[in-house]
Amino acid sequence: MSNTTAMSHTSVKKLAAYFALATFTALTSGASAQAITGDQIKAQFLKDWQRAKAYTLDYLNTMPADKYSFRPVDSIRSFAEQMLHLAWDNVFLNMVATGKKIDWVPGQKFNWHDGEKIDWPDGYLENSSTAQGKDSVVYYVSKSYDIALQYIKRLDPGKYGEITGMRNITDTRYAWMLKAFEHQTHHRGQTTIYIRLVGVRPPNERLF
Repeated sequence: MSNTTAMSHTSVKKLAAYFALATFTALTSGASAQAITGDQIKAQFLKDWQRAKAYTLDYLNTMPADKYSFRPVDSIRSFAEQMLHLAWDNVFLNMVATGKKIDWVPGQKFNWHDGEKIDWPDGYLENSSTAQGKDSVVYYVSKSYDIALQYIKRLDPGKYGEITGMRNITDTRYAWMLKAFEHQTHHRGQTTIYIRLVGVRPPNERLF
């Protein structure tokens, strides 16, 4: 092959690479320029919470019913307590995020919020002796996701930037909504090792 031909092939490759890069840049620049609306963010929140509910129910149905009291070591929550803790804060954190009325004192009972009753047991849900069995845990967890979805549906996306909080902890409503979702993801993820330790394979990942 002559030097001229080799140089020609090199030039073609460089030109092709240049056009590929230029096309990629144009496409990604166009995509990044698309503004997302508040309604689209709300729709994504609802979609992800529905996915999270289904995923958590997978975990609850994968763990054998007679292993709900299992804990890897004595100093941490049992499987049931982890899931009841998740359920409690699905409600509480979304209450804070969406501005629902919170008639609740730490260690006591959720009573009324905007005239709607949440019939949790007295005290922290995870500490309730009557809520530790599989049927009760599934009920409270499922109900907690339904309540979270209800709150998110009712919140005007135009209020996502408002500052809210509890005690001395404040942030935007949008940030609190992210924290609520992160919390349930965290505690569900913790129970993966519980399921493995009782000799069962945990559910596959659900990103979509």
